[in-house]
Amino acid sequence: MTYSVPGAALLQDDMLTRGVLLRRIIAWLIDLALLGAVAGMLVSSILAMGFLTLGLAWTALPLVPMLPALYGILMVASPMQATIGQAVMGLVVVRDIDLGPPTLAQSIVCTLIYLATMAVGVVWVAIALVTTRRRTLHDLFSGLVVVRRRAFNALSTPPGWNATGPGYYGRP
Repeated sequence: MTYSVPGAALLQDDMLTRGVLLRRIIAWLIDLALLGAVAGMLVSSILAMGFLTLGLAWTALPLVPMLPALYGILMVASPMQATIGQAVMGLVVVRDIDLGPPTLAQSIVCTLIYLATMAVGVVWVAIALVTTRRRTLHDLFSGLVVVRRRAFNALSTPPGWNATGPGYYGRP
């Protein structure tokens, strides 16, 4: 027989998503600065190589705008389950239905819809203010949710187990 505490799911959701929106905005700024630096170095390298190859390397310049999409897709689908900015801010991207790691398809959908909503403006932030689990449009369409890593780790660690490795507390 299992006993359920009234409101336990709401408490769990609050624990997972408390402060996530502000952390996501700061993470976005970190990722923006990182991508800007990488794109600047990449463009400079392509331009310099273009002079050495008599313009042949300049054909790679149209690939630079693909950098944000590749970054988002590969980082969310990676074992880290977050972009570098999200990881710095203590966030992790998981599936909404079971809190499992995102699939590559979900990562692609999330990133492409994110880039589309960025063309519209800050709608993604406004939507997160009124949705459960502070989900944005690209989260809703891809079936993902961004949660706090510390709260997520606390939920996924069995009681009595050390979160840094196997073994019970107090036992050798």
